[in-house]
Amino acid sequence: MSKAKVNRREMMAATAAGVGASLLAGSGARVLGAESGGSGVLGANERIVMGIIGSGGMGRGHMGNFKKFGVRWAAVCDVYEPNLRQGLEIAGDKAEGYLEHERLLERKDIDAVLIASPEHWHHGHLLAAMEVGKHAYCEKPMCWSIQQGVEMIKAVRKTDRIVQIGMQRRSSPAIRDLKKLFEDDVLGNVYLVQAEWYWKHPGKPISNESLPGKLDWERFCGSAGKQAFEPMKFRYWRCFWPFSGGNETDQGTHLMDVVQWMMGAERPISALQYGNVYVNKPTETPDVFSCTFEYPKFMATWTLSYTSARWRNGWSIVFHGEKAALFLTEQGYRIFDQVNGWENGLPKPTKEYMPGGLTTTEPHIQNFLECIKSGKQPNATVELGFQAVRPLHLANAALKHGTKAVLGEDGVTIEA
Repeated sequence: MSKAKVNRREMMAATAAGVGASLLAGSGARVLGAESGGSGVLGANERIVMGIIGSGGMGRGHMGNFKKFGVRWAAVCDVYEPNLRQGLEIAGDKAEGYLEHERLLERKDIDAVLIASPEHWHHGHLLAAMEVGKHAYCEKPMCWSIQQGVEMIKAVRKTDRIVQIGMQRRSSPAIRDLKKLFEDDVLGNVYLVQAEWYWKHPGKPISNESLPGKLDWERFCGSAGKQAFEPMKFRYWRCFWPFSGGNETDQGTHLMDVVQWMMGAERPISALQYGNVYVNKPTETPDVFSCTFEYPKFMATWTLSYTSARWRNGWSIVFHGEKAALFLTEQGYRIFDQVNGWENGLPKPTKEYMPGGLTTTEPHIQNFLECIKSGKQPNATVELGFQAVRPLHLANAALKHGTKAVLGEDGVTIEA
């Protein structure tokens, strides 16, 4: 069999009748539709019971973090057998596995779900969770399209359920405190903001080798519709337009959220983007790109290189103010307010706070769990999740059409 052409019939074998039991035969875990019940009412000291939809690498990492706060994992759902197995191992002996998210959501004993599925599935999974009254922690980017985001907000606001979007910088004490510097006008008027992310990933050949486990490809595709199966499309789904907005939306959500938050801006007027796939061929979403966003009172740029980090490894945001400039990274921030007195052509910070680890996930998870019990709104609501990803969908529209993309007055339509 050619490495580039895998027998689709073999991959779809996992969808045959009785597949759930066959996938995990001998694992000690059950794959079935549970009938357990529960009131769904939580007291302040009650243990929260959760299920996960999408137990890939990100999802499994979050499972361990949720456990630190006493969460019991009762169910795991994934369309790929190796992911399902590994998720069940983390969840524990009493957890049950599912190939269909609908069956997991039927369970009355589950209070909340972690939605860590691919980007194009967030919409369907969140709407289904709201339909049956589950709280949800939904990974970023919140939505695959602007229209999906509008529908997700409407669905959540029809309920009293708590929904947290996985933008952990919203729960970072240091970044939350940073907002006060802007409120106190420490920087003065800011007319330019530069967001950048460089990755120390050397270019590697994109693998189209056969998958080592069974996959329900049709269910994986979901709202993306019928897609020709290639293993690389599953392995690197973030690199293909039917499933994701690429690193533009994936990592851009984090940084543009902070940009708009600090600047008090909800949406851009227009966007431009240039980008290409230089290394990760033959994928589709750019591995190098640069965007420019026009806001009513400032300009912002967002640049990423996925395969080169000789200059710097990691993310940064620079706010250029009339009184001072602020340089924000994962390690902390520095403020530069001297026009003169530079050393060797480089400015010296007049204030710095560099504790490191600004964006750990634990505080964000803790905030979500506390809100389930208190009924308060979480730090990263669906409205904020939508606002963060909207400029990035606008930029992707500009890239695809090769022209400036303008956001309509309704905040939804795009002219490009």
